[in-house]
Amino acid sequence: MAERSFKKEVQQLRIGAGEEFRGEGILAVTKALLQSGVGYVAGYQGSPISHLMDVLADANDILQELGVHFEASASEATAAATLAASVMYPIRGAVTWKSTVGTNVASDALANLASGGVTGGSLVIVGEDYGEGSSIMQERSHAFAMKSQIWLLDPRPNLESMVKAVEDGFELSEASKTPVMLQLRIRGCHVHGRFIAKENKRPAFSLAQALESPARDTSRIVLPPASFLHEQEKIKERWPAAIRYIKDNKLNEHFDGDQDDIGLILQGGLYNGVIRSLQLLGLADNFGNSRIPLYVMNVTYPAIEDEVIDFCRDKRAVLLLEEGQPDYIEQNLHAVLRRAGVGTRLSGKDVLPMAGEYTTQVMRDGLREFLKRNRPESLQTHPAVAADAEAESGQITITEVARPKPARPVEQPITFHKHVEGLAAVVPPRPAGFCTGCPERPIFSALTLAQETLGQHHISCDIGCHLFSILPPFNLGATTMGYGLGASSAAAFNVPAAKRPISIMGDGGFWHNGLASGIGNAVFNKYDGVIVIVDNFYASATGGQDILSSRADNPDRSTNNPIDQAVRGVGVKWVRTLDRTYDVAKVRATIEEALTTDIKGPKVIIAQSECMLNKQRRVKPLFNKAVKEGKRVVKERFGVDPDVCTGDHACIRLSGCPSLTVKDSGDPLKEDPVAHVESSCVGCGNCGEVAHAAVLCPSFYRADIIHNPTGADRFMARMRGAVIGFLQRRRAARLAQDAL
Repeated sequence: MAERSFKKEVQQLRIGAGEEFRGEGILAVTKALLQSGVGYVAGYQGSPISHLMDVLADANDILQELGVHFEASASEATAAATLAASVMYPIRGAVTWKSTVGTNVASDALANLASGGVTGGSLVIVGEDYGEGSSIMQERSHAFAMKSQIWLLDPRPNLESMVKAVEDGFELSEASKTPVMLQLRIRGCHVHGRFIAKENKRPAFSLAQALESPARDTSRIVLPPASFLHEQEKIKERWPAAIRYIKDNKLNEHFDGDQDDIGLILQGGLYNGVIRSLQLLGLADNFGNSRIPLYVMNVTYPAIEDEVIDFCRDKRAVLLLEEGQPDYIEQNLHAVLRRAGVGTRLSGKDVLPMAGEYTTQVMRDGLREFLKRNRPESLQTHPAVAADAEAESGQITITEVARPKPARPVEQPITFHKHVEGLAAVVPPRPAGFCTGCPERPIFSALTLAQETLGQHHISCDIGCHLFSILPPFNLGATTMGYGLGASSAAAFNVPAAKRPISIMGDGGFWHNGLASGIGNAVFNKYDGVIVIVDNFYASATGGQDILSSRADNPDRSTNNPIDQAVRGVGVKWVRTLDRTYDVAKVRATIEEALTTDIKGPKVIIAQSECMLNKQRRVKPLFNKAVKEGKRVVKERFGVDPDVCTGDHACIRLSGCPSLTVKDSGDPLKEDPVAHVESSCVGCGNCGEVAHAAVLCPSFYRADIIHNPTGADRFMARMRGAVIGFLQRRRAARLAQDAL
């Protein structure tokens, strides 16, 4: 169950030529694939392109009508290898994944694909999430493109440009017999806009035709001596062909400006931010017209030397805006200009940060510094510059207008005070954590309690929601090396010692990489550690997509394939399956057993409970429907008795649930605040389970809220109320008597 359904939006994919398409970036990219006559699409979900996989899944009926095969791949390597269908046959194929981790996983297949080359257009749509919103290491796809000579597109983040980039990508791939990477940043994936659609196309050559008329060309297979010739072919044939296509079809864009003695060169994906930065400096209007000439590299690799030289030749200075490090493009352009004898000064990382996301403010500051050095008079074209200068010591000035127009007065700058430093002093940092009611939280509570008994152990973590166990309040885990590589990360610790290593992986990581790289490797090498597989029924961290072991019945996929059968199938003898992770005492006991048993070999614990977010998405509509229909339904809620709670807060330290907080006790003799369960509670019961498993206190209680109660429910409520009222009155009377 994906976190969002696109069943309604995907109907727009059916619109024909001349109609206006309105929607989100990922929908536009899907429409562009269909307009391009794609024959097959595959991929692996991951931010910021998880929704692209969800759109493709929800549009599978439309794809099938056009004869397009869609597949949710087991990993990025599987997706990249799928493009092999375009090596021998003139079939257009597209795959997608999260970069750069996805590209790393896919690298072997992708390098082989780039070496042998392709016949049909091959497009890799990479979700580039470099910057502060990223969940992975800060690297770029550009390095892989250069390494394997794969052409890299980075279109301007608007629907027309992205749709054109998809169509151009297929054409460029076929013209140069080379796979093409299309880089989409998170803002491009989710930008909204419109474009004029074209007719969807059936594949010109189908997969069925390929199977019925198989082709074979040994020159395309990566084996000596052909592999030696591939490198020469890349340089002598494919690269020149790519450059010709890019120049002839004007894939890169040039925008003129009246201040033509300077210029800006930028990656296409940065275009919107650059224009906004120029607006704030009074050098662009609200329609995107820049006073400084722009050379927009919608193709960031390869660089088109002739275009760069022509743009720079008559300019005193040019600023290159290249997000991220190393400065691949800057080094490339320096070499291009120096070899050509062009004396234009090229600025880049000298006025802009070497690393980090290029936000509007960062680019504005870099542009201002560039202009101060090379054309200071440009900064005097806007009356707000003086206000900017006055605000440098405590305020950020943002102006909303461009150059002054005689017909209307110049708007005054809008000023925002810097509150960040002040807020940092009073608002504590809030680390990322598990969702309310997450079934993974009790696993790490149990592991924390087990270590209190048996001592600290080395713990190898994995990619997924469970990675939050590294952060407070659990503070567990020493390493994380890649998706599904939790067990592999502990492989070196397979030595005799007083303590066993522990490794974690999720069900998504298990099917992605962990079964062979982790479990199979552990069996083969007689690994004596403990492997915990967190089975929450979905690929939860990427949006709740179904996987092999999902419990849901999926009409298009094979689900309900148990993890324990796969684990036993590769030779694991010691396997324990826990079907309710909220039973903290049982999970703790199982972990302690695994860490202390005399049995040798890998010990695998499969901890199963449904992802709470997906469970709420599934259950809430059914619950609300039942209430509206007048059916009796019960909702469980948990709370803390403030009279019993001592204010120790060990329950919070061991749970970390967002709905578990503190409040004033209301008792003048009890100074410490007491624990409190907020209304966001989903009734998982973990807080109480943790408290009791740790032998902390009996202050937690459960309340059953009954909707549409029956007569028997009302009678029992009156009886309970009467008994409780009697006991409360008797207690009050005794307290009053004792007070005398």
